[in-house]
Amino acid sequence: MHPRIRRLTADFERVRIIFDEHPFIRVISFEGNPPEKYVFEFHIKGLIPGEQGSVSVSSPHRAEIFLPLEYPRRQPFCRMISPLFHPNVDPQKICIGDHWSAGQSLVQLVIRIAEMICYQSYNVKSPLNARAAEWVETNLSQLPLEKTDLGVNT
Repeated sequence: MHPRIRRLTADFERVRIIFDEHPFIRVISFEGNPPEKYVFEFHIKGLIPGEQGSVSVSSPHRAEIFLPLEYPRRQPFCRMISPLFHPNVDPQKICIGDHWSAGQSLVQLVIRIAEMICYQSYNVKSPLNARAAEWVETNLSQLPLEKTDLGVNT
């Protein structure tokens, strides 16, 4: 079996095991055999942009993860399907970090996105959304939106 197919298959098996029972994260859909594209739903608090610069708390949130041909050597492409107000998210991309490692699992990536949604994780030093970074700087006392441990034994 080709190494990429073996990795995609292992990722899919792990995703099914972890997120079939996860209290906050669900797999909504997947495409491919083995899957190369996933949609996840996160039942956690996140911020969405409102009118005239306001933000409000919302749930659930949906994100899409696409595993390119060079995966796992090349990092997955991640984007929010539902609106999200976050320093490291814009409409086309979720910044999953500067250093992707082929050893990171898809499950770990999904947990990291969940942590970002509820502001357990953010980087205001190199934001994709400068307005969200400014909001974070002035509202630190309100963060994180969820204090629950979202992780699993990955």
